[in-house]
Amino acid sequence: MENIPQKTAQAGKVYLVGAGPGDPDLLTLKAARLLETADVIVHDGLVSREILALSSPAARRISVAKKRSMHSVSQDQINNILVSEAGKGHLVVRLKGGDPFIFGRGGEEADDCIAAGVAVEVVPGISAALGCAAQARMPLTHRDASSAVSFVAGQCKGLSDQNWSGLAGKGRTLVIYMGVANAEAIVEKLIADGAAPDLPVAVLENGTRDNFRALRTLLTDLGDLVRREDIRSPALLVVGEVARYGDAEDKFREFAQMAGVVA
Repeated sequence: MENIPQKTAQAGKVYLVGAGPGDPDLLTLKAARLLETADVIVHDGLVSREILALSSPAARRISVAKKRSMHSVSQDQINNILVSEAGKGHLVVRLKGGDPFIFGRGGEEADDCIAAGVAVEVVPGISAALGCAAQARMPLTHRDASSAVSFVAGQCKGLSDQNWSGLAGKGRTLVIYMGVANAEAIVEKLIADGAAPDLPVAVLENGTRDNFRALRTLLTDLGDLVRREDIRSPALLVVGEVARYGDAEDKFREFAQMAGVVA
């Protein structure tokens, strides 16, 4: 078992830690030990209160939560906080929802730390895609349905200019992060890039938390489903035949109810 540094006068260090999709029981042992020993915890808004409660009472918490169109703390400012706190000799845990290197900007933060001469280590976490799909008992790959998985961001700039051709369709699964607010535009893009309008889609909301919901529909109905069910972030969109899998106890919408959807 790897030892976690104790609080001493040694040089500071930054740990980029994945907090997983929300359930504190899904933290890695290393992540949990680091929370107990950290001097400073710089955390995202998606990190649950239950996970933050595992940190040392002596640790200073710095929230750098971002909301759509409201980035109160810029990425440059976050990078500067990490470098500055480590420069004071602190053990700094940069706590991120999911995994630091999947749409978590962990690569940018690691680069800035290295450029400033600050020691940095990445502690992976269970990504939102893996955690949410597991709770829904939805395999992202399946011998009868999919042999490839792609992850894309649904709210990044230049969405219409990105090439998603071939990412969704027969034998493939597409997982879209941060796509709820742009659901209608995503439908238009996928169909324009060759996806069938009757392709199954699942929406996984608040994955691994008590208020988890898993809903499914067809691609053409995705925007309407988001409105009907008042789906809010955090939520993932899973596009592909694997969306048909999962137990009815997971609150999936039966495809029989979608008879009026134009395919």
